[in-house]
Order: sequence, then C-alpha cells, then structure tokens
Amino acid sequence: MKVLLVRGEAARLLSVVLCATLLVAQSATAQSAVRIDSANGRFGSLLDPYRTRSVPAINLANSSRLDSLVRAGNLYLTAQDVVALAIENNIDVEVQRYAPLLAREVLKRAEGGGVLRAVGLGVAQGPQSVSLQGVSLTGSSAGSAGSGVSSGGGILTQLGPSIPTLDPTVSAFANFSHSTSPQSNTVLTGTNAFVADTRTYQAAYAQNWLFGLSATVSYSSQYTKVNSQFYSLNPYTSGSLDLQLTQNLLQGFGSAVNGRNIRVQKNNLKVTDLQFKLQLITTISAALNLYWDLVSFQQDVQAREQAVKTAQQLYDDNKRMVAVGTLAEIEVTRAESQLYAAKQDLVIARTNLLQQETVLKNALSRSGVASADLASVHIIALDRITVPDKDDFGDLERLVAEAVEKRPEIQQSRLNLQSNNLNLVGIKNSLKPTLQAFAGLTNNGLTGDLTTLGLASGGAGSPLVGGYGNLLGQIARRNYPDYSAGFSLNIPLRNRAAQSDYVTSLIEIRQNELSLQKNLNQVRVDVQNAIIGLEQARARYDAARTARTLAVQTLEADQRKFALGASTPFQVVQDQRDVANAQSSEVQAMANYTHAQIAFEQSLGRTLDVNHVSVEEAMRGNGGPASKAPDAGQVKQ
Repeated sequence: MKVLLVRGEAARLLSVVLCATLLVAQSATAQSAVRIDSANGRFGSLLDPYRTRSVPAINLANSSRLDSLVRAGNLYLTAQDVVALAIENNIDVEVQRYAPLLAREVLKRAEGGGVLRAVGLGVAQGPQSVSLQGVSLTGSSAGSAGSGVSSGGGILTQLGPSIPTLDPTVSAFANFSHSTSPQSNTVLTGTNAFVADTRTYQAAYAQNWLFGLSATVSYSSQYTKVNSQFYSLNPYTSGSLDLQLTQNLLQGFGSAVNGRNIRVQKNNLKVTDLQFKLQLITTISAALNLYWDLVSFQQDVQAREQAVKTAQQLYDDNKRMVAVGTLAEIEVTRAESQLYAAKQDLVIARTNLLQQETVLKNALSRSGVASADLASVHIIALDRITVPDKDDFGDLERLVAEAVEKRPEIQQSRLNLQSNNLNLVGIKNSLKPTLQAFAGLTNNGLTGDLTTLGLASGGAGSPLVGGYGNLLGQIARRNYPDYSAGFSLNIPLRNRAAQSDYVTSLIEIRQNELSLQKNLNQVRVDVQNAIIGLEQARARYDAARTARTLAVQTLEADQRKFALGASTPFQVVQDQRDVANAQSSEVQAMANYTHAQIAFEQSLGRTLDVNHVSVEEAMRGNGGPASKAPDAGQVKQ
C-alpha cells in the first residue's frame, strides 16, 4: 500500500510538471514576433533611452491550423478555413502587422520634436487564379489613399517653421588649464611671467515647449590661482546662476504650429489601422476567389471525367456493333476521336486544378510550396457553389452611403486631407516675420582667500572672503544680480520661399479634395457596377444551367433514338460534346457568380463582416475558431 501511495504521488507530481511545461511552452509560442522588445539593463529604466531596442526575427512558421486540416495526404478546406488561414499565414497580411509599430515609433519621434518619416509598405494585391476566361477580380477601382502624410513630401524634410527639440537636454562641461604668459609690463602683474591655474565647471538644463518658449538654466564656476601679488583675492572662485528665456511671438508661436507633426502622426496611426483593414479585405477577397475557382475546377474535372466515361461507352458500343456488322467502321473512328478529345479536355482540366492548388497553397502558407509536406498534398474543397434563388440589393442610395462609410480607402483619404490641413497651419505660419522676446537673469558671486595686498587695503571684513559656501550664499541671496530683456525682429522683404510653399501646399490640398471627390464618385460607380455584375452573373448562370439541362435532354433523346436506329452515331457524338461544353460553361458561370458576389461585398466594405473577421483578432494573428477536418473516409469525392 505504501508503495502504491508513493507511486501515486509521483504520478501527480509528474502531471503537474508536465502541465506547467505545456503552459510555459504555449505562452512562449503565443508571443508574437511582430513586436518591439525593450532594453532591460542593469540600472533599470535609467539608461533605457540610450540603449537599442530589438525587433525579433520574422516568423516563417505556419499556424497549427494548416497541419490540423491535413488528412491522408489531402488538405480539406472550407471557405471559412481559407479566410482563417489567409489571416494567420499570408505574408502580405504579416507585413502590414508591422505598420502600427512603425507608426507608433514615428509618433515617438514627433513627440521628441523630430520630423516625420515616410515608412512602411503599401497594400499588396492578392494572387490571381489561372485560366479565368476574362473574369475580373478587381472589386474596387477607387484610387489608393496612401499610407499617411509625412512632413513635406520627403522622408526627412520639414516645411514651415522648424519644430524645436521637445526632449529636455542636460549638458556638463569641465576644463582644467595651466597657462604661462611672459609680461612686457611688470607694473600690472608684478612678475615677468604670469602663471594662472584655472578649473572651470559648467552645467546646464534646456527645455523647449510647444507654444514656442525656450528656457535654459545654467550654473558655472571657475577657480583661479595666479602668481601675481597684485590681487586682493588669490586663489579666488567666481560663479553664476543664469536663466535665459526666449519666446516666439509670430513665426513659431503656438502649439498648433509646433505640435503639428504630433497631430499628423496621430492621424497616421488611424491611417495605418485602416491600411491593415484594407490589406485584410484585399487578401481575403483574393483568397476566396482562388478557393471558389478551385471548387469550379474540381467540378469541371468531375464533368470531364464523366464525359470521358460516356465517350468510352460510346466507343465500346460502336466497336461491338461494327463487329456484328450493324454499323459502319467510320463510326468507330468518330467515337474514338470524341474519346481522345474528351481525354484531352480532362488533362487540361486536371492541369488547371493542379495549378490552382499551387496558387492557393502559396497564398495560405508563409513558406509557400517550398515545404515538401505542403507541396505534396492535394486540396479537397468541402464547399460547393450555390446560387441563391434571387438577390435582394435594397436601395441604391443606402448602399452607396454604406460603402462611403465603410470603405477604408475613403476614410484614409479623409484623414490624409485633414493631416494636410494640419501641416498647412505650420506652412502658413512661416509667412510671418520672426519676432522673439527674450529675458535673462543672472546671479553672480565671487569668493577667495585674502592676500597680503588685500589685508593692506583693509579688506579683512570684505564679504568676498571665504570658501565655496560663501560663493553659493552670494548667488542664493542675489547679492550681484544682472538683468536683461529685449526683442529681436527679422522681416524678410520679399518672402518668396514662404509664399511659394504656402500656395504650393494649398494647391496640393485642392488636388487632394478633388481626388477625394473622384473616389466618392467612383464608389457609386463601383456599387452600381457590382450590382450589374451580380445581375449579369446570375443571368449567365441561369442561361448556362438551362443550356446544360437541354443538352442533357437532347443527348438522352438521341441515345434512345440511336438505340432504336432512328439517329446516327455522329449525332450522339455531337450531343456528348455539347453536354461537356454546357457543363463546363455552367461551372464557369457559377464561379463567375462567386466572383461577382465577392466584388459586391468588397465594393460595400462588407468583406470582413460577411466573413466574421475581427480586425483586432486578425492583428494578433488569430483567424477565428479552430477548424476541424473530417476523416478522409467521410468525404465524398
């Protein structure tokens, strides 16, 4: 019994250790590579501003969802799985996950008084299917709004008044010197060679504020010892505490001018989030188009296989009839020709399917098809294309209003236009003259040891006699103050550069306003075209479905006539070709309908809502609930 208890305790202890290990491993793998790691030094945060931070290496490992969907060499996918895998593994989406980090770092630079940097990459268009027969995957033709607004059109340029450094600075200076100067007049120094030993110390603190005020507080002291007997104090120490204030009154005045980069970059943070959303929409739409094309290719392969089977049956029947003498030999040749034509169509259909699998696997994997495990699997689409009985679009004006509200590129254009107007405030301010008011306050002090000359001149009671504490006391009591105040005015007589910058920027804003209006107009065009495209796709599908039904009925009727001797084998061969072509046309029409539906959702900005995608979860690399692939034996091929 004792042994059993010991074993039970050991088992429980082992299970606790294993659970803890799994928790640690899960937390380690859950930590995203898209992050900035802070510098952790020995002295904590004191030295962090002077240390480099690090960004982890890129993560090229696919999410576990991809492996979980593989069964017996097949990758079983639904449309929702494609959306989830595109969110988790697509490289274009992963690239845009770095954009908010870049934007926050540029904001930090702006908060320190630096100019804005143009960083990041634009939205990448998704992959396209193979052999689409003229189907367009473009859901929107509105112009791209860009990734944000920089200081003045370049990476490190600044239009308008220079923005002061907003990070305070501390400076220190120390100097030790020994000098020997030969003297031509010994009456003034009492020596042929004047020797001075000095020690100078200075410390200063400087700070600028957004409303245009600059302040500098500095303290300095200098210890001097000379070999002259004509000094009342030797050695002596002089010192001063100085405060200098400068306020811009015209150019460079106000937080709207000096803080414009901060406001612009805060807008750029929103633009970056919208850009990530736009990349999600673009990537998901492209991946869904790839998936539904794959579904259509699989259905086309099945139709071509049936066509080969039917042609083979006709060929065998004709050979048998020729053998018994009831049919001419030429009919065997015709049937054989139809058989090989059907086999050729089957090879083309299978080739399209394999190529489409490669394109889709590359879009859903960070390593593409370089992985041997992924390259060898075949994709089995679990969904089938279904066309609803009717489409209910609703009111056009309501749809246009919804698109204007939801389309990320429209929101980006509006934010960028707002940022350009914020920049214009600073550019306009540069038209003003430079007027600065300044004031200074200095407290001086002097102390030292009394020399023989100083005693002889009655300086025994002088307040200058003493040590370093006496110097600090004089400065604190303001025994020897200096005051100064004034202003500085600088007026450019022609001011051509500032005039040109302002008008140029204003013209660019007018162009941006027109571009925004053009995009708003294009939104209506996109919505109307998407509706028309969906209606045409439905009409094409209805026609293709009817044509396929009629072709099948015609084939069945001619086969019955042929069996009764009332039709020719050539007619049956022709009917088989018509059925195969009609089936292919129907499959393509169904695929076209899915493209039109995806384009319609994209034109309205509904793509993420329809596919139940959370932007916040997608930013963290989470594609949604876990997927479960069926057992390979349960899937009907």
